[in-house]
Amino acid sequence: MAKQEFKTIFIEEYPKTNWEAFTRFMKRMMRFELFKGLGIVYGVMHRALFKGEMHTVEYPEETLPIGPRYRAVHKLLRFMESEAERCIGCGLCEKICISNCIRMDTHIDEESRKVVPEYTINLGRCIFCGYCAEVCPELAIVHGQRYENTSEQRAHFVLKNDMLTPLDRLKSQEEFPGYGAVTPHADELIKKTPLAY
Repeated sequence: MAKQEFKTIFIEEYPKTNWEAFTRFMKRMMRFELFKGLGIVYGVMHRALFKGEMHTVEYPEETLPIGPRYRAVHKLLRFMESEAERCIGCGLCEKICISNCIRMDTHIDEESRKVVPEYTINLGRCIFCGYCAEVCPELAIVHGQRYENTSEQRAHFVLKNDMLTPLDRLKSQEEFPGYGAVTPHADELIKKTPLAY
């Protein structure tokens, strides 16, 4: 085991009078600490302006990369083959939502199938926990990559048509993107549980 070396750090006492504060200020000025700091700032500014080493992201034109499991604004997915909606109207997402921001309306159509004509999420209340995406049995709702979520109104709702993948962009829809989705190697990660009996 290597021997540890400790360094003693001298911490000045906080000045109690105005004279002590003034003398500490003058000592620090004589050591040129202010000018050392300004030199560092000037060096960074010089490299950014004249050598192109800019660290600032110019936001509307540039965006930082987002992780594939980032929990951003929700998306409702469709089936790639039939272009039908994945949502079966089970209501599990509405029941598990801890911030009570999901509202859905279901009814039975002429073919005796449950349809979901209205599905809204109040993004002003949503805490983006991801429970709705985890509990969905059909993987109909996932968190997408759109994180710009601004509104002039306090009651900011996202309607079903805003979240549902448009038919003209169905070919660009990834099969299971976002948080709550199945990972590509999920079958390999499942282990057989040994039975106790």
